[in-house]
This record gives sequence, structure tokens and C-alpha cells, in this order.
Amino acid sequence: MADSFDCDLLIVGGGPTGVTLGLLAAQNGLKVIICEKEADIYPLPRAAHVDHEVMRIFQSVGAAEAIMATSRHTAYNDFLTADRQILLRFEGSNRIGAVGWPAANMIHQPSVERALRDRLAEYPGVDLRSGWQFEGFTEDSSCITADFAINGDVRSLRSKWLVGADGARSPVREGAGIIFDDLNFDEPWLVVDTIVHDYSRLPQVNLQVCDPERPTTCVLMGNGRHRWEFMVKPGETAADVLDDQFVEELLEPWNVAGAITIERKVVYRFNAKVAQAWRKGRVLLAGDAAHQTPPFAGQGMCAGIRDAANLAWKLGRIVRGQATPDILDTYQTEREPHVRATIGMAMMMGQTVHHRSGSSSRTRPRDARSARRRSVTRRRRHLASHNQRNDFLRIARGWRIFPSISERRGSKA
Repeated sequence: MADSFDCDLLIVGGGPTGVTLGLLAAQNGLKVIICEKEADIYPLPRAAHVDHEVMRIFQSVGAAEAIMATSRHTAYNDFLTADRQILLRFEGSNRIGAVGWPAANMIHQPSVERALRDRLAEYPGVDLRSGWQFEGFTEDSSCITADFAINGDVRSLRSKWLVGADGARSPVREGAGIIFDDLNFDEPWLVVDTIVHDYSRLPQVNLQVCDPERPTTCVLMGNGRHRWEFMVKPGETAADVLDDQFVEELLEPWNVAGAITIERKVVYRFNAKVAQAWRKGRVLLAGDAAHQTPPFAGQGMCAGIRDAANLAWKLGRIVRGQATPDILDTYQTEREPHVRATIGMAMMMGQTVHHRSGSSSRTRPRDARSARRRSVTRRRRHLASHNQRNDFLRIARGWRIFPSISERRGSKA
């Protein structure tokens, strides 16, 4: 009986993917519960970028203006040699994308999450429950029953569908027995997030420094922040690179002493993985639970938001009786090729950044031109199988996120 369900859709994970999915699903008529283990939004920066298509999705739930108010923009994304000559240049976020928003938007993730959560009050069909720790689930032919630990007690919720939007270590994915395809990209990087006091002393464009001695990324962030990422060399430990003196020496060539305050420093492992199955029965995966992308193309969060947009309308049609559950088999079919192409692009960009063919700390122009030709050749070979253009900023174009008019009006799938 319908009354025996606590909700139509149960989402584990209250990050950007989970909350966006909840808002979109509510727009499509679903009763939604989002369960998040943490008491509040994680306060430190993580993702740094969203593109124009994702801004369009945020617009559809009423959060775009608030997100744009905390975003920053750059004219170029430059790949530099070790001696700061331009190796590759991509047009930045001053260009307006095809759906009416800037093509690239540098963000402060806690501000994005706050803007999304603020919209929950406008959607009475969505209930966010913080401090609910997912423990496991059982499934039968008609429903999912999930267990949660809360305040020393165990609570159960019954739902028609369960989505794991609970991150790279997803307990939902593990509970469903779904494994990853590992695309063989595993690198430790030191991430240094800073609060800016004097913008005039910082780079005004995003930079990828292809220095064989220490590959480095330097990018704008939203809401008064800036980020550096330094590749951790073989033999260096996390304790080594997190030492205050070590970080100070890494930042010294940038001449930013007094212009910034370090907000946090952390070592991340950049991975490239794709879940072998994105749906198993009534369980689905979205965001980092389904795929992990190296950060060089700025598409990690974007991929999860696209997952949410693809899933929400399909679940809505099922619950309204306008489609059978088989329509969900198209979710992975539609999203996975785009995710794999984006991951391939990010891996190519990462390989360009840490090209280490020579022992010199200064890359000669002739070597730079050679590296550029090799990089472009690899990029073309990879994207040829997906019939995409070479410019990574346009990689998302041509891939369907929303249903066509005929699909919205059509008969049952």
C-alpha cells in the first residue's frame, strides 16, 4: 500500500548532488527524504568549478542567482611551462555558454551547498534529516528498507527507490555490492586553500604549471578564496608536505606573503574510477558514489549534478505511472559515456601538467611545443570515439541532460 512508504525517493547524502536531486525530484512530484550523516554543511572548500550547464540546472531549482553572487570568473585557463611560457590557453569564463550562463564559474562549495539547502524551504515535498548515519538496507520486490543510526537509536525508512549520493566511499555502493572500474590514475596532491586579503598580488587567471620538478595548479575560488595544488613527489609523505615550513617554501615563488591566509592544507589522492553498475534493483548511484574524476578539468561536481538532472524526471515518470522502471536502465547508458570522456579529458590534462620527460626544471620552448603536439594528439584520439570536439570546455555539449518534448509527452517506456 502507498501509505506504507515513508517516501517515494530516499537519498543518502546531503551534498550538492543529493540536495539537487531532492529538489528536482520534488519538482517532478516525488516525496523525498534526504539523510545526511553530518550535522551541518562541511565548512571548508572542496570543488572549485561549475560550468554553464550546471548553472542552468541550479537555475531550474531557483539557486543560480545566489550561487553566482559568490562565484568568480577568469578570462583564461593557461597551461604554462616551468619558466611561465604559455603552452596551452583555453578561453575562460568570460564567454557566455549556450544556455545563458558563464561557461566557467569558480565557486566556494560551502556557499553553493548553502544556496541549495536554502531552497529546501520552498519544496515541502523534500525533508532533509541531518545526523542520520546510513547503516544498511534490505530490498524486496516492492520497496527498499534502509536503517539509520541516530542519537544512539536505529530508525528504518521504507522507500520505493534509494539513491546513494554519499561520496567516493559510498556505504550504499558497498551495501549493493557494486565495484569500480579503476582507470589507473592515482596521485597524491597537496591542496592549499587560502583566504585572500589582496587580490592585486595574485594571478588573475587559472594556471596549470607544467613544471617537471613540481607540477602545480593555481586557481581562483569563489567567495574571497584562492587555491594552490602541488603534486607530491615519490618518497614524500603527507607529514612532509603538510609541514608549515614546507608549505611556506612552496608558496614563496608566488610572492603572496601577507596577501593570503591559509585556510587549510590537506593531501588528496586524485583518482579516476567508474562504477560498473549505476543501478542494481531499486538502488541507484549518483555523483562520486558512481564515478570519481581527477580535478584538472573541474568537472567532478558537475558530473554529479548532471546525474541528478538525468535521474529526477525519470523517477518522476515512474512514480506518476507514465513509465516503467526499465526507463532507469537508460541512466547509465546516457551518463557513463559522457563521464568517461570527461575523466579521459581530465587525465589528459593531468598528464600534461606533470609531464616529466626531462631532468631540467625549466622546459625549453621546443620541448613545450613537442609536448603540446603530443597532448593534442592524445586528446583527439580519445574524443574521436565519442564524436566530441577537442575543446574541453565544450565537452558537455550535445549530451542530453533533460528529456526531449516527445519523451515528456510520450507513452510509457
